[in-house]
Amino acid sequence: MYRYKWPHITQATKKAVQRQLDTEEISIYDGSGIFTVFEAAYATSLGRKYALVVSSGTAALHTAMVAAGFGPDDEVICPAYTFFASVTPIFQTGAVPILCDAQADGNIDPRKIEALVTPKTKAVLVTHMWGMPCDMDAIVKLCKRHSLTLIEDCSHAHGAIYKGKPVGFHGDIAVFSLQGQKIVTGGEGGILLTDSTEFYERSLLFGQYNKRCKQEIRPQSPYYEYATTGFGLKLRAHPFAVAMANEQFQHLPEWHTTKQRHARYLNERLAAYDQLVLPVPRHRNDEPSWYAYTFRIKPGALTLSTQEFCAKLNKAGLVEADIPGSTCPLNLLKLFQAPAVLFPAYKGKVAYRPGDFPMAEAFYASAIKLPIDVYDTAEYRAVLDEYVSIIADVLGRYRKRPA
Repeated sequence: MYRYKWPHITQATKKAVQRQLDTEEISIYDGSGIFTVFEAAYATSLGRKYALVVSSGTAALHTAMVAAGFGPDDEVICPAYTFFASVTPIFQTGAVPILCDAQADGNIDPRKIEALVTPKTKAVLVTHMWGMPCDMDAIVKLCKRHSLTLIEDCSHAHGAIYKGKPVGFHGDIAVFSLQGQKIVTGGEGGILLTDSTEFYERSLLFGQYNKRCKQEIRPQSPYYEYATTGFGLKLRAHPFAVAMANEQFQHLPEWHTTKQRHARYLNERLAAYDQLVLPVPRHRNDEPSWYAYTFRIKPGALTLSTQEFCAKLNKAGLVEADIPGSTCPLNLLKLFQAPAVLFPAYKGKVAYRPGDFPMAEAFYASAIKLPIDVYDTAEYRAVLDEYVSIIADVLGRYRKRPA
């Protein structure tokens, strides 16, 4: 059977990296060369003023938090259900992560954000989980009302659209990962985008120094005198990674269109099975990135657990079906239950427990994800048909019968 493998390393990808090697720029100290090309392309695609490539998506998130001035006694409202590295850089700043429960689609619930805002709240961080856009109108409105910085973690959401606007357009800072499994990838890397000169200059200082900071920070800025050293850290991206990501980025529109078609096809084929909850965009003109096609099992619909059902799918040949382990409600992870062992300053400040976020935990307990590839061929449509056939067969064998 077909096996999903990402990324597709094509001859064009190899040539892009070889061209970068031929320039003999194996380290770029400023914003020139392939950095300029990729940053400009990404900023233009999102309608943002500034873009900065760094060494990883986690580094981009950490940079965003420092740029926004997170510090001790600040509170940052974050999704309870996300990949842990979306939130863990907060521990490096001294701020306190205030986890917020999910709504039915797994994304952070704007109604529950409101209840968590206090005089200490500095910012809201959201993640577009599995590429499904968050309810950004409500979140943007809330942040403006309370004068809160909004950071979008778009690591799953390259190319996603919310109400006709690209995901990453709405926040004060947007971050995309370029890690190996991401839709646009360089193997490793990240990119930060913002319209704020203040945030951009602080972002430059956090992980860059000397040449790039001296070239791009305004001489009249209070940060210019620190250009030589920055914060003392180096988070620069590798040119080979950016060359690869830039070549991949050129294909994003066509990949996005193909993924939309395949996701609609899966929804059409699986709609007949009332044991499933299918991933449906919130608004008619929303377009998820389909980083993963994540469907759920209705509570009580089967005679076995979601984990057991997924194992049956794997055994039947659908080896792509997966329940991610590390991407789970954060209150189930030791780092959010007892962070003081690693970060003593958090003693008595953070102590989440299982059961704290029932919606996030219910989503996680019922969700199974499938990859959607970028092939637009009859052969790949047959792969999707096989996915549906296996799911239907296992559902038929383990669905609960009427009493």
